[in-house]
Amino acid sequence: MISRRDFLQVGMAASALLGASGVGNWSRLAAQQALTQEQLLEFDTFGNVSLIHVTDIHAQLKPIYFREPSVNMGVGDNKGAVPHVTGAEFRKLYGIADGSPSHYALSSGDFSALAQAYGRVGGLDRVATVIKAIRADRPDAILLDGGDTWHGSYTCYHTKGQDMVNVMNALQPDAMTFHWEFTLGSDRVAEIVEALPFAALGQNIFDAEWDEPTELFPPYKMFERAGTKIAVIGQAFPYMPIANPRWMFPEYAFGIRDENMQAMVDEVRSQGADCVVVLSHNGFDVDKKMATVVSGIDVILSGHTHDALPEPVLAGETIIVPSGSNGKFVSRVDLDVRDGRMMGYRHKLIPIFADVIEPDPEMAALIDAQRAPFEAQLTEVIGQTEGLLYRRGNFNGTWDDLICDALLSERDAEIALSPGVRWGPSLLPGQDITREDIWNVTSMSYGEAYRTEMTGEFLKVVLEDVADNIFNPDPYYQQGGDMVRTGGIGYRIDVSKPQGDRISDLTLLRSGEAIDPNRSYVVAGWASVNEGTEGPQIWDVVESHIAKQGTVSVQPNTSVEVVGA
Repeated sequence: MISRRDFLQVGMAASALLGASGVGNWSRLAAQQALTQEQLLEFDTFGNVSLIHVTDIHAQLKPIYFREPSVNMGVGDNKGAVPHVTGAEFRKLYGIADGSPSHYALSSGDFSALAQAYGRVGGLDRVATVIKAIRADRPDAILLDGGDTWHGSYTCYHTKGQDMVNVMNALQPDAMTFHWEFTLGSDRVAEIVEALPFAALGQNIFDAEWDEPTELFPPYKMFERAGTKIAVIGQAFPYMPIANPRWMFPEYAFGIRDENMQAMVDEVRSQGADCVVVLSHNGFDVDKKMATVVSGIDVILSGHTHDALPEPVLAGETIIVPSGSNGKFVSRVDLDVRDGRMMGYRHKLIPIFADVIEPDPEMAALIDAQRAPFEAQLTEVIGQTEGLLYRRGNFNGTWDDLICDALLSERDAEIALSPGVRWGPSLLPGQDITREDIWNVTSMSYGEAYRTEMTGEFLKVVLEDVADNIFNPDPYYQQGGDMVRTGGIGYRIDVSKPQGDRISDLTLLRSGEAIDPNRSYVVAGWASVNEGTEGPQIWDVVESHIAKQGTVSVQPNTSVEVVGA
């Protein structure tokens, strides 16, 4: 008798051969002019249940450029496994032709040239078009938002998330889960959630004082579709109080909570759930491990680490579906659910090519209305960029190099530190840099640019701590994100070593001298989780630096030597 896992593997292979999973026919088109909305939306309807997944939008209402990472290292059992495969190896793995639309959408090579051909991606008015098309085909499709939605832009900051709430409500999702939303502060989050017309889920969001589930964030919601019961369980970002300021949401505790997840799966099964879907903000590798620890999950819709894969990944008997970030993709997953179980699926990762997909007029008008009060500030040109500005990659990104340059010069520091966050659009060579562009890579509710002193010894401790967050071989000790960006220093990192032994050869770049463990250095940075941090806002620091430069030129970053990969 064929096992369930073997059945799913056969289904994945067949689905890929049919072009219904993964990149499909659009990956083989040679030029933008040959790409049509009809081809992007083409789908061979399957089974009796459809899921629509968006995640990590980071408040990007309008079309943008967004470059995928060229470096995404995996460690332990995930070394060399997707999503830790990039560039030409990634394209070879999925049969993606060089220069094709999927090359541009899913890979980083030749990004600037391909961006000129294929244009911007995303835009929630285009996302609305895609969602409406799926609903026209499958009217009772379940739309699920993986979180990191009310964060990441000028308008989101100044409306305390209301612009995104208004736009997402118009999309009519059925449920969402959370991460950066909590950095609006627990009072504001409660105010928004209490008024949401859809479910706010988090089986791992607990009352901090009593270590009990909360009424505001139920663990799951049951849906009935085509005579079957679908349970959607929410999984918020587990490491909120570590990665973000605990003082902003002191009422809540988080964590992975495997045992409670298993209890929730068992509970919904006992209530007749034929299919169990986890709407997750764990990050891909954490989801992959959780799928092998918790039994009974059919589908994990994965968010947080911004991975975009053209096909689901099978972990045990669970399919994991990552759907990218910044509004760049929408995932459609059709399920065949019968006899109390998921019997098969069909999947498509739909890239939102802004020049191909027609904007939905109602959503476009709503978006423009949210932005109208701020239009003059958003569009003010601060400078130009000579080269490509991007974020993503485990160790460097030119946007963060520019931010570090600004911290060094504007805060009169020897060393600069910038967090290795993964959100933020790209800018092409020669583009104007507007105020909106700066906010898209700096906006947060704790953006003070501090200036302090650190000993060389403490600086190494900081780097070691962040490195362990990324390169600990156990995914449950990884918080997502990339290595802290540094300015003014160089170092060597061996990602194969244990914590405390990864960082060596710390050097102060301006003098070429080794960092002295006993000496104090002037360090500037931002996004400190400590309450009461003082300093100008990072967006003002960066804007001042760019305005003085006029045209910014970021030199290639060769300050980090990576070994052991």
